[in-house]
Formats: sequence, C-alpha cells, structure tokens
Amino acid sequence: MTEDGGGADLIPGLDDVPRVPAGKARQGKAAAGKGGGRAPKKGARRPAEERPVARVAVDMSLPHLDRPFDYLVPVELDAKAVPGCRVRVRFAGQLVDGFLLERVEESGHDGKLLYLERVTSPEPVLTPEIASLVREIADRYAGTFADVLRLAVPPRHARVEAEAVKDAAGEPPAAERDEEDEGENPWLEYPAGASFLTALAEGRAPRAVWTALPGPEWAAAIARAVAVTLRAGRGALVVVADGRDVARVDAALSAELGEGRHVALTAEPGPAERYRRWLAVLRGKARAVVGTRAAMFAPVADLGLAVLWDDGDDVHAEPHAPYPHPREVLALRAHRAKAGALIGGFTRTTDTTVLVETGWAHALSADRARVRRAMPRVRYVGEDAQLARDAAARTARLPNLAFEAARRALEDGPVLVQVPRRGYVPGIACGRCRTPAHCVACQGPLALPSSHAAPYCRWCGRIAGDWHCPECGFFQVRAIVVGAKRTAEELGRAFPGVPVRTSGREAILERVGPERALVVSTPGAEPPADGGYAAGLLLDGWVLLGRPDLRAGEETLRRWMNAAALVRPEGPVVVAAEGALPAVQALVRWDPVTYAERELAERREAGFPPAARMASLTATPAAIRELLADARLPDGAEVLGPVPVPRQPGSEGPEKERALVRVPRAAGPALARALKEAQGVRSARKATETVRVQIDPLELI
Repeated sequence: MTEDGGGADLIPGLDDVPRVPAGKARQGKAAAGKGGGRAPKKGARRPAEERPVARVAVDMSLPHLDRPFDYLVPVELDAKAVPGCRVRVRFAGQLVDGFLLERVEESGHDGKLLYLERVTSPEPVLTPEIASLVREIADRYAGTFADVLRLAVPPRHARVEAEAVKDAAGEPPAAERDEEDEGENPWLEYPAGASFLTALAEGRAPRAVWTALPGPEWAAAIARAVAVTLRAGRGALVVVADGRDVARVDAALSAELGEGRHVALTAEPGPAERYRRWLAVLRGKARAVVGTRAAMFAPVADLGLAVLWDDGDDVHAEPHAPYPHPREVLALRAHRAKAGALIGGFTRTTDTTVLVETGWAHALSADRARVRRAMPRVRYVGEDAQLARDAAARTARLPNLAFEAARRALEDGPVLVQVPRRGYVPGIACGRCRTPAHCVACQGPLALPSSHAAPYCRWCGRIAGDWHCPECGFFQVRAIVVGAKRTAEELGRAFPGVPVRTSGREAILERVGPERALVVSTPGAEPPADGGYAAGLLLDGWVLLGRPDLRAGEETLRRWMNAAALVRPEGPVVVAAEGALPAVQALVRWDPVTYAERELAERREAGFPPAARMASLTATPAAIRELLADARLPDGAEVLGPVPVPRQPGSEGPEKERALVRVPRAAGPALARALKEAQGVRSARKATETVRVQIDPLELI
C-alpha cells in the first residue's frame, strides 16, 4: 500500500483521499532490503527479514479497487502474519479489515509502503484453494473479490477460535470400516451406479447428473457416495436446499459413517456453533460436510466429491452480490480439484441437461422398468371418461376423481394435498363483474385472512372493509385464488372426522405418521410420511403453470415431482391440470429427462438461458445508459430493453428499469469481464448510483 493510504497517484477516484501526515509515514520499500538504505530511527518499525511484503485483499467492494495491495510486515508480526490470516490495515486514511493472501520478497510498487497495523487472528482461514476459487467466481459473475469473500468465510468468533477442537471419538474412521457391513447399496438400482462408486473408490473424478428414483432413498445414496469417497482418502461436500434436507442427509451420514465423522453447516445452531464446525473442517478434523448454499465454499481438504441436490430449487439462488449459484460454484470446484461431481434430483433442469449434452457430465438414471415399479400412478382431471361421468370434472377445484382417490386412500394412511398458494384467500375479485380487487391506497391486491374478516391489502396491510368495485359498484367479493388455509377448511367439511394438518411457511411439519390424515402443504413444505403417503392431490395447477416466468413449466414439474415422490410406489396421484400440457405428460410418464431436453431445444431456438448467456442491469435509465456506454460488449451482444421494473411495496426513490444483455454461451466470460470493467469505470468516476448486475438471473420476465 502506498504511503498516502490510498494510492491516489495510481488509483483513479481516490484523488481527494486524506493523506497520511508526513511525520507518520511508514518505512518504505528501501527499508525492506537487507543492509540497504539509512538506518532506522530508534523506536521505528522494521520490516521482517524474510518476505517482508504482504499482499492483502482489503475488504473494499469498489470495483475499481478490486485487486490486492502491498503492505510491509513489521518484524514483531512476522510469525503471526501467515498467508490466509485476518489483518487490519490502513486504507484511504481508515483502518479496515483484510486477508493476507501471500508474502513475497519485493513489491512492484516504487513508492513507500505502509505497515500492517495488526494481525487480527493468526488462524489461516483463507486457504489458497478457496482464495483462487473466490477470484474466479468474482470474475464469472462480474463481482468483486471482497463480495464473494464475505460469502466464503464466516465472521470470526475469537472465543471459538481459541478453543481446542476435540478429537472425534466413537466409531473407527470411515476409511477403516469394514466394507462387508455396509448393508444394501441404493446405487445398485441404477445401471451405472456401481461404476460411479468404483470411480470414486479409485480416486478418479466421475461427474454425473443423477435422476433419482422417487422415494426417501436419495439421502442414503448420497451418504454411500460420501463414504466411498472418504475411504479413498479424499473429502466430500454436499449442498442441499434447506435445513430439513440437511437434517435428512445428516442422519444418513451418521448412519453410514458413524457419529463425529462429518459436520452440518447451517444457520440454525447460531453463529458461534457454525464457526466452530467450520473451523473443524478447516483444521481437517472433519472431511465431510453437508449444508445449505453457504456451505458451497466450505474449506474441505483434498475435495474428492461435490454433491448438489435439487439444483432447480430457487432457494439455492444467492440473494447477495454477485449472486453465485451453487451449481456453478461446485462444478468449478470439482473441475479445479479434479474431483467427482454429482448433481441430482427427482427431476432434471435445463442447466444440467447442458452439462450432459456438452459431455461435462454423464446421465445417471434407472431403467424404465425400475422407474415404473417405483413411481406413483398419476392421473389428470378432465379425461374423456371422467367427463362422461362428471361434467364438472374440468372446472371443479376438487373433482370427483380426486375426491374418490382421497377417500379410498385414507383407509390406508395419510393423503398429501399440495396447494400453490399460502394463506386463506390470497386473491379476490368483484362478485358480479369479476374485476380483481385492489387497494385504493397503493393498488396492491386484496385478500381475505379468514371467512369472517374484512379484506386487507397484501402490500400495505390496509383494511378495506368499505371496498366496492370501481367498475360496477358492487360491494361483494368472490375468491379467485384459494390458499392452503381455506383448502384445509374445505377438506375438513368434505371429510368429517379426518384430521387435517397444514404445513407452510408459518409452521412446517417435520414428519407425519402412518395414521389417516389429510396433510395440506404449500410447495417445498411437504413433510415426509412414515411409509409414504397413500395418495397425493396436486391442486390448482393453473396457478403454477400460469406464472409469467421463463422457467414456469420446469419449476412446476419440479414441484409436482418432489411432492409425488413422497407417495408410495403405484399409489394414486391426481393433478388438477390440462392433460395435453407437456409438463403434465412428463409427470404422468415420470419422464423429466425428455421434458428437459425439449425445453432446452426450445430455449436454444429462442435464444434464452441456458442456451445463451444473459446479464440483467437494474437501475435508473440514465445509469443503465451510462454503464452500457462504458462497456465494451463482445461481438454479437444484443441489448434488450430497458423496461420498467414494478415498484416493490413501500419502496421509495426514482423509478427503475431493467435491461437484458444477451450473448452466445461461449461469450459469457467476455460479457462478465466487460460489465465488470464498466462498473469499475463508473466507480472510479464516483457515480452516485450503483447498477445491479446479475449474470444468468433466475427471473428474466
């Protein structure tokens, strides 16, 4: 770092940074040499004898400062200033945090350098592997090193860091366990499963896109793959969508490996316990990790297998800049570490289909005969035979087919009912002319919290007890969308004496027993049942399929199959949707692979991700124009828009717009580089507004 604390002569945009007073200037590069320069004054700081220059990644998110800076290591910090440790440095006149990346003999800067102020902790929390991964992810998503580093390294807890990590006790390490006592092998259900495990056992790097059989065995299959990897002397990393999936894989790993051979990284135990477990991985006390998306940067030593379950779940999407996706991060880690990769789920996304088509990964699925034995029997409403017996089958929310399937199945166990919307009645309209009801204050949608309550606004919360239709003046309303609570109420009246339980965002059931019950759940909150559900009802399919989203069909099929996979083999599943739709046909045949391949072909023809690469730019129109003017976009880049972005409830400030930049898939790195350079130019220019840049966002519409 230069003596002025900010390198104003070299770094644009810092010309007005306060200078360090001349009397407080640090020893320069000349003092770093052995025997050169004037003798230091009494009490002055001296640089270390060996490798006196430290390269530091300063915790600064400004794009034009996204590079390491050089500092001198004082002799008193020589032993503590190790690569990967946390340090405090003076930057632009202020003390800021940073990470020491490496120590070298000389600096490329000709001026004087500042000294490290102190070493916050000598623990090398940033390994060279993770540091290089963070750099590559930042470049891949047009972000900064500091932003990705905040996602990769958790905040420090000094008390936890000082604790001695207890050696695991109990069962022998997985590498020493007898392979003959492994029990049933779930991978034998797949023709290529045995060869996949053999490759892991031999230390090779098999990469597979796994279409799992319906049922609860997926967690045990992941645990077996992890155990084989650990026996080969390498580490394993498993990333799942939420804490409930972490608990399932955690239990499977405990059964497969024994207690204390792995750690679970989630937010539930609290920051201190999470940091304790993270340090156990860093220090090599645990070689297997399971966690949610934050665990994708876990410092697993000698990574041999990276697993991602249900990569299409939008919970995997990182909400913080630069918005990296675990699928990309784990694929890159597997490539860099020459490790195996397993991306699995009950369905398949178009993104993983690209990996199979390009040859990066191989398809891993069961044969059709085995799939037919494991899958439920899916029927859709509105078949000709149903219409002949029940004329209202096409329009009824709970047609006779679904009612009879639930009534018969309740004799054998619980029945799962999936409802796309939570709440009671989340959407209402005029009872006469069907005009949607909106709040007069903010134009937000009105909803009913219960059967006896007045309508309220879902945006601002205002009670609309005096609402009347602006078109016809009618004051009564009707439901246009029914939520999970209202569905549970209706089912309770339709099936008297049968317990009705709900599972959703407010309260998610962990598990249900084998006794008869109706379980009403929103997508993603379906609890597993002991022995599986006797039947499943997938209601209001039009709500999922009708969403204005490029991935609506793909996401709908994923939610349906995740729910139907909880039903017993050959158990009845009724889906309330038009049978001619491709997603419904894929569900009936239990063939997500063909659907994903067809969806990818259509997107390739239309030029949408993942066949092409896109970046979304969100800001005011002037800021977007300025960024695009500074960006040297690659050849063939196409700018779409900008178009207005709907204002969020309660938001203030100027209206924002969004533009999309589309390039061929091969030009993705060039697009990210161009946008990052343009962001750096605007940052150096001290632009007052930041443009939100997202590479390959989930939402394009």
